[in-house]
Amino acid sequence: MTLSASILTIASGRAEHLRNVMVGLSHQTVLPREMVIARMQDAPYDDLPEMPFPVRQIHVPGDELPLAAARNAAAAAATGDLLIFLDVDCIPAPTLVADYTSHDLDGILMGEVMYLPGGANAPGWTVQDFDAVAERHSDRQGPPADGVEICTDYRCFWSLNFALRADRFRALGGFDERFTGYGGEDTDFGKTASVAGCPIGWIAGAKVYHQYHPHHMPPVHHLHSVVCNAELFAQKWGYRTMEHWLYAFMLMGLIDNSGPRIRILRAPDEDDIAFTRQEAHMPYANTRRILNALKQQRGLDIAAGSADPGQKALLVPGGAVAAE
Repeated sequence: MTLSASILTIASGRAEHLRNVMVGLSHQTVLPREMVIARMQDAPYDDLPEMPFPVRQIHVPGDELPLAAARNAAAAAATGDLLIFLDVDCIPAPTLVADYTSHDLDGILMGEVMYLPGGANAPGWTVQDFDAVAERHSDRQGPPADGVEICTDYRCFWSLNFALRADRFRALGGFDERFTGYGGEDTDFGKTASVAGCPIGWIAGAKVYHQYHPHHMPPVHHLHSVVCNAELFAQKWGYRTMEHWLYAFMLMGLIDNSGPRIRILRAPDEDDIAFTRQEAHMPYANTRRILNALKQQRGLDIAAGSADPGQKALLVPGGAVAAE
C-alpha cells in the first residue's frame, strides 16, 4: 500500500528559506498530499509560491520558540498516513517524498542532510548547483548505500528531516511540550521512541539541502533554554542531555555544575558571540571545533565526543570538578 504523505514544517521568520523549501516540494517526483506550516509567529506568511497540493498555515503561540508544541500541532492537523517533518531551512531533493514513502519500516526514518555555504540558495538555484558545493556534517553519520540502517543509540535521532507514520507518532505521544525554547526536545523524543521499542533508522536518499543562516555552536544565544531543557531531561531520565554544549558553556565560564542544578554565571558577551559564530563560508556549525579551541587554550587533553571525561561530567549534577 502506498502511503499518503503530509509535509510538516515549523517556522518563525526565514520567509525566503520557506519559499525555497516550497519550490523544492513543488518539484517532487511523488507529490505529498499536503503541506502544514506550524507558524511560531503572529503574522501569516504571504507571497508564498503556488503549489500543486494544499498548503495550510496554523498559528502556534509561545513566548519562547515552542518547537515541541509546533511539531505536535502540525501533526494533529495533518491528514496523511506518513508525516514528513522538514525544518524551514531544509530544501528537499526531488525524490524526498518518493524515498520516504517507499519504505515499510514502522518506525522513525531519517534522510540525508547536506549543508550549503552562504549564497548557494540565491534565486535561480538548482539541485545540481547544490551538489557541487554542499558538504556533509563531519560529526554526523552518513546514509547507508541502500535500504535502512537501524540506529541502536537514540541520540542519533535528528529532527530536521525525518518521517514516521501518523499512528506511530500518536502512539508515542508526540513531543513533550514542557521543552520550550531551543534544545533537547528532539533528543527526548528519540529517547521516548527507543524506550517504546520504536526503531530509528537512516535511509538512503530522502536528501535535503540545509540553507545557511547565521548560527552559533554551541548555541550561546539559547543558553537559558538549553540549560533548562537539559535539567528537564534529567528529571525525566535521570541524566542530562546536550552535555557537549554544556561542557563548552562551562569552559567558557558561562555555567557552574558544582551544585544539584546547573547555575548560569553570566550571560554571553560579544566575545562569546563572535567566538561561536558560524560564518557564511562554513556550511555547518560545529561544537567540536569550539571545544577543541577551548581545550587548547587551557592546555587540556583533547578527547573525542562522549569519551571526553569533562563532557561526561556534565551528564550528572556536581560533575564540574571532574571536568577540570
